[in-house]
Amino acid sequence: MTTTATTGRRRELLNKVPEVTLWFWVIKILCTTVGESLADYINVNLGLGLSGTAVLFTVVLAASLVWQFRQPRYVPSVYWLTVVVVSVTGTLYTDILTDQWAVPLWLSSTVFGVLLAIVFAIWFSREQTLSIHTINTVPREAFYWLTVLVTFALGTATGDGILELTGWTPGQSVLFPAALIAVVAIGWRQGANPVLAFWLAYILTRPLGANLGDFFGFDTIDGGLGVGTLGTSLIFLAAIAVTVLYLTRSRVDVTTAGRTTATRTSSASTQRQVLIGWLVAAAVAAAVLGYASQHKGSATLAEGPSAAPTLAPGQAVVPFTAADLASFRTVTTSTLDLIAQGQQDQAVTRVKDLETGWDDSQAALQAKDPERWTTLDGKIDDVLTSVRAKQPDAGAEKAALDALSAGLRG
Repeated sequence: MTTTATTGRRRELLNKVPEVTLWFWVIKILCTTVGESLADYINVNLGLGLSGTAVLFTVVLAASLVWQFRQPRYVPSVYWLTVVVVSVTGTLYTDILTDQWAVPLWLSSTVFGVLLAIVFAIWFSREQTLSIHTINTVPREAFYWLTVLVTFALGTATGDGILELTGWTPGQSVLFPAALIAVVAIGWRQGANPVLAFWLAYILTRPLGANLGDFFGFDTIDGGLGVGTLGTSLIFLAAIAVTVLYLTRSRVDVTTAGRTTATRTSSASTQRQVLIGWLVAAAVAAAVLGYASQHKGSATLAEGPSAAPTLAPGQAVVPFTAADLASFRTVTTSTLDLIAQGQQDQAVTRVKDLETGWDDSQAALQAKDPERWTTLDGKIDDVLTSVRAKQPDAGAEKAALDALSAGLRG
């Protein structure tokens, strides 16, 4: 009796992570979505550039981890705040590799995958367990948070890689990791190794959340809901706050003395059978990605051109004035200068002004000359695509900006 009570008390005071309930997975996906949308919004609007923003959030992450490590037990608000900060920071690290160092997404995914395997190997060799039910020492907590950071970076790279490889819209890309998570959940129900099942699902929730963030944030023309990165961040942050408040009051994800979490036990042969099933599912997933990669252009080619806006009956075309287009010429010129100087981060920030200004003036300009507005709108889309590319090409950026500049002068 004494031993049991002591063990339960130690668990209550020292285990630093929540129990894995449905609420755990709900809020984890919310946090990963915020990591994608908030990182994109801050990077574009803060004005510090990608490197400056990453440095800032590294400092914030360090402060959050210090706060988390100082807690004597799992505290929902502190824990999940740290997860959000880790999510944003991990996303920024991946974006630096892709956008600044031009590291291909498949390579960064491989690097982070190998790094994750190394962290797991060292963690297990030292602690003889990878279970999150015993995060009750400083070394185990350190291994846990390092693993979480690497999984977020890995998930960001693989999520973006799926979009780049397949050409799927954000909405379509959400289904892929969701299906894989379902396969993992089925395997867990059938008797898979619970620790392996947990970490597989944990890794897969990152691309799911990242693609979900893109689905909410992207414009409708790009297959998204058009909520925007800021709107998406605010919606999901509010959902996180409500969920954390509920968890804080209900304590449904906290194990206390006398209350244990149900565990699943299965034979080694059952675990091997499930593992084989997962390997087959992984092979099928790879085949799906390969097929989508080979056919990613077919949907676009099959679509006909969009109908251009037209003038109302009896309405005459009103030519754009120099004043109508002056601000767009200024932004185009300054963006060209930034790219010529190798200041890609600043160029990305600058074209945001182009996008915002063009959207704000759409009603007035489109009413004057719908045909020319459509032509310029296409050129601006080309500029935004080239400048914001995961692997920007200076030649393509310059060509798109030169074409826009010529269109604005015409």
